[in-house]
Amino acid sequence: MVKCEICAVNIQSALNAQLAGAHRIELCSALDVGGLTPSPGLIRAAVRQLHIPVNVLIRPREGDFTYSEQEFEVMLDDIRFCREEGVNGVVVGALDHLMELDAEKMLAMKVVAGDMEIVCHRAFDYTLDPEQALESLVKWGYKRVLSSGQKATALEGRFLLQKLVLQAGERITVMPGAGISAGNIRTIVQTTLATEFHFTGKKKVSASQQDIPGLDGWHWESDVELIREMMKAV
Repeated sequence: MVKCEICAVNIQSALNAQLAGAHRIELCSALDVGGLTPSPGLIRAAVRQLHIPVNVLIRPREGDFTYSEQEFEVMLDDIRFCREEGVNGVVVGALDHLMELDAEKMLAMKVVAGDMEIVCHRAFDYTLDPEQALESLVKWGYKRVLSSGQKATALEGRFLLQKLVLQAGERITVMPGAGISAGNIRTIVQTTLATEFHFTGKKKVSASQQDIPGLDGWHWESDVELIREMMKAV
């Protein structure tokens, strides 16, 4: 069975995804910079109001994935908070200066996560040797890795994704994400052979007030019908 994970940036998006039949939520904020850790209030609201699994993105800032010790302590505290709040899983990633997954940090996050599901995010797409990085994630006990196949979109990276899916077998799930739409998801499914997919299914929602300089009068929201259309396309 193909599973769909919706990247939700607010509580209405999460509720819409659940209503549309999504199998899981990845909760985050700030999609315009690739996603950051959401607020404690949003995490609590999602865990309390949703009956599908809620995974939380752990990323303390925009930019690269090589973190200082101070930044890493923030990440560990966020993971502890998620565990205490009953979150299903956390989505993490850290690179060293050689552009490899940082073994020490990746293992430390796995330990702090405890019984929560642990997933590697698209820091994976910056590694110089994705096949070796995948083997490391298997060895460390990670459940899933989100990837665009090291391209801007999963459609462009579909052939590497296919290779990674075949390499992974039943040991870890390779989940395509980035730029997936109703128009291309079937091609990505058929090429990659993946069984789980990550997308937002979002649209702009406008408020009544007009834009003013520096502030938009609209926001992104995952849409029930868009999500259902993409799931039907699979």
